[in-house]
Amino acid sequence: MLGRDDKADLLRTVPLFATCSKRELSQIAELADELSFREGTVLCRQGDPGRELFIIIEGAVKVERHGEQVNVLGPGDFLGEGALILSKPRNATITATSPIRALILTNTNFKRLLEEDPDISKNVLDTLAERTPPEEQE
Repeated sequence: MLGRDDKADLLRTVPLFATCSKRELSQIAELADELSFREGTVLCRQGDPGRELFIIIEGAVKVERHGEQVNVLGPGDFLGEGALILSKPRNATITATSPIRALILTNTNFKRLLEEDPDISKNVLDTLAERTPPEEQE
């Protein structure tokens, strides 16, 4: 099991948290759960509501859009960062191709933290705004 500092180091690799301070990353890390999934587990389905961010610690997942494999993700990769803030459906189906361990951060806990800590909220929302294409900001 990862400690809070190790979780914070993984979270730092997610662009959504790139501008967060060490203290802020530590607060976010406290909310992240480390979970294991069996090979073949579907972590999320295309079209379903997004409710969590996954950061892969060990193992691999395949990314499929409209039934076609478009990518493979492994240790250090992440998916679902937009699900923490935006209420958009998942744009891909993600399936474990081996046993995996991942950090999971749910939008419910994360949104509560944003309400409680305006500094984290500002950093995250500024980063999200920079990464969102102009046509999606309207």
